[in-house]
Amino acid sequence: MDYKKVYEEKLISAKKAAELVKSGDWVDYGWTAGTTTAVDAELAKRVDELENINLRGGVLMRKPAIFDADPEGKVFTWNSWHAGGLERKRINAGKGGFYIPLRYSEMPKWYRENNSVDVAIVPVTPMDKHGYFNFGLNASHLHAVMEVAKIVILEVNENLPRCLGGYETDIHIDDIDYIVEGDNPEMPELPAGGWSDVDEKVAHMVVEEIPNGACLQLGIGGMPNAIGSIIADSDLKDLGVHTEMYVDAFVDMSMKGKITGAKKNIDKYRQTYAFAAGTKKLYEFLDNNPEAMAAPVDYTNASKTISQLDNFISINNAVNIDLWGQVSSESSGYKHISGAGGQLDFVLGAYESKGGKSFICLASTFETKDGELKSRIVPDFQTGSAITAARPNTHWLVTEYGKFNAKGKSTWERAEGIINLAHPDFRDKLIEDAEKMGIWRKSNKK
Repeated sequence: MDYKKVYEEKLISAKKAAELVKSGDWVDYGWTAGTTTAVDAELAKRVDELENINLRGGVLMRKPAIFDADPEGKVFTWNSWHAGGLERKRINAGKGGFYIPLRYSEMPKWYRENNSVDVAIVPVTPMDKHGYFNFGLNASHLHAVMEVAKIVILEVNENLPRCLGGYETDIHIDDIDYIVEGDNPEMPELPAGGWSDVDEKVAHMVVEEIPNGACLQLGIGGMPNAIGSIIADSDLKDLGVHTEMYVDAFVDMSMKGKITGAKKNIDKYRQTYAFAAGTKKLYEFLDNNPEAMAAPVDYTNASKTISQLDNFISINNAVNIDLWGQVSSESSGYKHISGAGGQLDFVLGAYESKGGKSFICLASTFETKDGELKSRIVPDFQTGSAITAARPNTHWLVTEYGKFNAKGKSTWERAEGIINLAHPDFRDKLIEDAEKMGIWRKSNKK
């Protein structure tokens, strides 16, 4: 069949696409590095003729034009599945930004069962000879969005890497309504970034626990960068990748020959991920690379999938940990930071894996704007803080002062082990707090 003719019939301008949005609509904007730019710019111009437009997306890596067109959020409300820096500012300022609490793995199911998308605008690669467009860096949940959206608009970007995968990585021209050819912006990049001495200390303690043939999941930030660097220069071999987010650290390890996937129980020899974001080096590595396997997030993040992989090592960050072993990773009090993401799924899945371990890593302290040192190990979370991983689920907790396996430990054992992870200047006060909380035994060491 000649799909070029169908393509021409469905091709419209970005202005025409933006005109399809009407007041009261729920509009999906894409995900992470793959968000609309051309249609977004035209929609922003309609700020004075529209009202009550709800937009959904997450982990924004470029600022949407609608943010500048409506800085107070009176017309365009941004609803984020997981907040990056741009969204965090809008949410915490109370200017038309809100977070949607949901485990990332649930998103495809949520879309398919709620059917509440009026317009979906998603960047894709150019159409292939079979009539398919690729979602690029974001297999994630986008196919589910397309299935239920009343109007599906694809925004073609020639600079979007074509990411191969297992399933739900592409959509056919027969299943969409309109095509927009944008201005092909370069893909936004995350800074390559370095890491602190604290990150390196924590990384060394985690890497000690990783055996040959382990399967890795890494989060974002200095910690995974440090871990990737240490692994790349280590004697570890035959590592696998099964992760929510594909980051530059995996590329570094791949280039050093540390990742083969040869020991994976499923998806052998493939590096599996739901979405990717990083530097140009990462985008070039993933483009048309059959070693890398993009897949929907209800597969990558499902604990039942993760548990099938022996020696699964999950490494994630936290904002605070309390003396019960509860983990807060989404907010600090009422100040929103990120989102639930897949942390709980990976905590559960890694523990259920044969030989698997889940690590929650954080610096023991942080410094306020006034230069005051504060502990991230706390007796109780600040009011408004979200609990991301409940205390029955936590496994290994790590700071620069050590690592502690909380699984199966009583409350007094947890109190002692977690206090030992705190900065020495805060330990006496934490012991007093633990005594008041009734979780400190007289036999505990001080």
